[in-house]
Amino acid sequence: MKVPFFEEHGLEVFLQKLRAQQWLDLFANTELGCSGPELAEFYANCAVTEGVVTSTIGDKEVQFDARSLGEILGVPSHGFDVYVREDKSVLGTARLLELSQRLSQNQGLKTPTSVKKGDMTPLHQLLFMFVIRNIIPRGQGRNQADVLDQCLVDLLDREEPINLPALMIRHIARIANTTRAHDLGYGFLLTKVFEHFGIELKKKVAAQIIDEIGTDTLMGCGYALAEGSASKQGTRPPRPVPGRSSGKLEDVLQDNSRLKEELSAVKAALDEEKALSAKRHEDLLALLSSLASKIPSPQSPSPTAP
Repeated sequence: MKVPFFEEHGLEVFLQKLRAQQWLDLFANTELGCSGPELAEFYANCAVTEGVVTSTIGDKEVQFDARSLGEILGVPSHGFDVYVREDKSVLGTARLLELSQRLSQNQGLKTPTSVKKGDMTPLHQLLFMFVIRNIIPRGQGRNQADVLDQCLVDLLDREEPINLPALMIRHIARIANTTRAHDLGYGFLLTKVFEHFGIELKKKVAAQIIDEIGTDTLMGCGYALAEGSASKQGTRPPRPVPGRSSGKLEDVLQDNSRLKEELSAVKAALDEEKALSAKRHEDLLALLSSLASKIPSPQSPSPTAP
């Protein structure tokens, strides 16, 4: 996350929300990267028991609880740590109704409900995008804030402490112990953990444009960028679009993001298939060469007696 980008667009209020949680230094660290092979191995061998994460990568063991994870990441390990994905009643019906009414800007709601991203204020939309990318990362349901999302957005907005390490551990347990398809979350943060444990990274990749909160994200959150700004990152601040954000614009941005992801996946698959084909060709040539060496040379015919 690039701090100057938000400063140039007059979004210091968003930076202040992260600063209040003491997270800004972590998420603004441009040296963070993700190493896919180690991340996949971590989740394949991962077990979470009584709040302690244990896994192995190569011949090294990785083990941490919320306190030690907080120390590794440099963030506090205290505050809100209630993690619920199915039974939301633990959060309290009255509280959830209040959240749904406030975030949806609809005081007429009678029961707690998921809130459409486009029904929120631009700032709440931006905080929601941060939540689903970094606190409880997921690849689906990015246009609907469930009640846990709403709690986290509200806590960020009111600058009340959130226990990021504890929530990470609970979400890691869900990813590792379910048969449902899940993205391998926290790639950048867990790669920092791997480095702490001295694990050699095979393929560390820096954050890509698609990982950043940038111009498209701001527009998708209901902000209108000033015209004529250089590279869409001028010094004039964005302004919220009057009323609720356009669903059509959100659909276009979501499709654009999805197509980028699909294109990257297709390119990776093609590169892998190309490498595999080259290896097969090499193996076939080696086999033919081996067989050729085992075939006896034809003998010259003996001369016929006159």
